[in-house]
Amino acid sequence: MRTLASELTRAQQVLQERGWDKADSLLEAQLLLAFTLNKTRSYLYTHADASLSEKESEAFTNYLNRRAQGEPLAYITGHKEFWSLDLLVTRDTLIPRPETELIVDIALSLFPAEENIKVADLGTGSGAIALAIAHERPNWQIHASDISEKALQIASKNAQRLEIDNISFLQGNWCSALPSQDFDIMISNPPYLSEEDWVKFGSGLTYEPYQALVTKEQGLAAISTIITSSKAYLKQPGYLLIEHGYLQGEAIRSLFKAAGFGSVCTKKDLAGQERVTQGIFYLPNT
Repeated sequence: MRTLASELTRAQQVLQERGWDKADSLLEAQLLLAFTLNKTRSYLYTHADASLSEKESEAFTNYLNRRAQGEPLAYITGHKEFWSLDLLVTRDTLIPRPETELIVDIALSLFPAEENIKVADLGTGSGAIALAIAHERPNWQIHASDISEKALQIASKNAQRLEIDNISFLQGNWCSALPSQDFDIMISNPPYLSEEDWVKFGSGLTYEPYQALVTKEQGLAAISTIITSSKAYLKQPGYLLIEHGYLQGEAIRSLFKAAGFGSVCTKKDLAGQERVTQGIFYLPNT
């Protein structure tokens, strides 16, 4: 008889054989089994001797095999938490990372909550950044763009599920999708891996959309385009925030300054790595 306890033990063994340590393999096994049963992790402890149906056992084995082969847990469950929001994710969207919450923190700090601010999120994917800001600042107007129709469908579903209505989703490449040219803040977490980076490090990212991760010019092509084009869409003054790779800070500060941005600085994430660069764009003599 396959009990919850025995299935957890089996799953741990499978994952440890694939390189997970003891603690991580237990957590992953619990999350997969809880997802299979549509129960909480605590349920697994209080019902350790309960048995799985044949259908449940087959589903759990399928999820376990997918995870053991390297598929991210978020794509198996279809969910990922970001900024304490439960987001739907698919292989048409990047999986939101904890370090991306830094750009949300910075944006929220720039203006008082009660002001009527317009924010653009370029390359929104699942909508993580835009939805987090919209959730925290219901008075702000958020416009989120993405070139991928499928990604926008997921982002729109997330907004509906979370009952967030101060956000609009627009299809198009970076700034070209935006309906106006008077944004107080523009934000982007664009692709910033180079093609060489992909060869070195892409094995752990193969389930995620390539076009949302990799760009030309040593990983700076998309960022350079956004920095240059954003000037026509920002209020004067207006803020631009870009998330980037931890070794790209110096190059991106140079791009900001060359484009005429002032007060350029780079903020570090919780790991102490340079993660978000911001600048303010002013008209001459303002």
